[in-house]
This record gives sequence, structure tokens and C-alpha cells, in this order.
Amino acid sequence: MAEPITEGPVALRTSPLSHLQERMGAAAGGARGVTLAELPFVTMVNVRVDPASAAADRIGRTLGAPLPRRCGDTAASSLHTIMWLGPDEWLVLSRADPGAVTTQLRQALDGAPGSVVDVSANRTTLELSGPAAREVLEKGCPLDLHPRAFGPGRAVSTTVGPIAVLLWQLDDSPTYRLLQRSSFADYLARWLIDAMSEYGGPRVA
Repeated sequence: MAEPITEGPVALRTSPLSHLQERMGAAAGGARGVTLAELPFVTMVNVRVDPASAAADRIGRTLGAPLPRRCGDTAASSLHTIMWLGPDEWLVLSRADPGAVTTQLRQALDGAPGSVVDVSANRTTLELSGPAAREVLEKGCPLDLHPRAFGPGRAVSTTVGPIAVLLWQLDDSPTYRLLQRSSFADYLARWLIDAMSEYGGPRVA
């Protein structure tokens, strides 16, 4: 993982949800264990390339995993997770420096038709986890989130409430990560806090 930056302008960054940290923490837990937290400043790089091209193969080798070919599929290596966004578009999440990842992927593209763009500042990430996390999302997400239809490793573009998100399930806890535009993060976080409120106590028979 890249070392945290402690000097210069980057060290002065404020996450889109820093003002809601206490509210998110206060909404967490409860008898049924739903927690909400922001994971700010994740490296995100948008990649567009013909999936059947040699350039796509080079990009896959650079990332340590092939570009997923189907809607909802993801692929991962030690540093990177690749999410399918469209027939010729992917989002790369990384624990490495955004500048380094962008440079490496542009070198792999090597002038072929396509693009590699650092979009790290475009979105922030919310993590929702716990036994009732799926029930919270089901209050405002049109997807079928039942394990028969959606499970670990799946990531799709959808909406939660009125907000467009990239929804990614990490595990069976279940743990979800919601990637939304930073300008909509405040609304979505408040929506989730409200949706979580009933899970702070015991289930009513």
C-alpha cells in the first residue's frame, strides 16, 4: 500500500464526508450490527479499450488480472480490483498511487485506441456492513440483492435512493461498498443513516 502523504497540498485534502464522521459512527452497531463508514481517497482509474485488442491484454498483464468481460464481474490482483462498467469500459480501484497506476496503464495502452483517466477525485466510497446491510439497501435499491442473484465479487451500476452508485459486494457478512460521485455523498450518507435507524435495537416480532 502506498505510504500516506503527510506534507504538501495533498495532505490538506478533506474527504467529502468528514463532517458526517460522528453521525455515521453513532448510527453504527446495534443488536443487528449495521455499520457505515467512509473510505476516502481511493485510487480510481477509468480505462476504455477494445477488449479483444492486444492493448487490453497488455493492460490486464500490467494489473495482474484480465479485464472482466461480463456485466457485474470483477477481477482482482494483490493491488488492484477491476470492475466492468461497459463492453469497452472498466474502473480500476487500487491501493497504489494514482499517478503511478495511470502512467503504467497509459504505457500499456501504448498508443492504441482507448483512454486511461485518473478519476480518483470523482467519487468517494461508503462501506455498509453487517447482518442487516442488505435490508438497508433494499429500502431504496431496485436490484435483487438476494444471494441467489447477487453475491461477493459482484459490482454493478444502480441507484440507492435517488443516487447513482456503483454497488460492490465484498463478502457474505454482507459487506457492500458504494461508489458515488462526491457531490452526492452527503445526501446518500444521510439517506443510509436514516435507513439504518431501525436496526439499532432488537427485532420486533
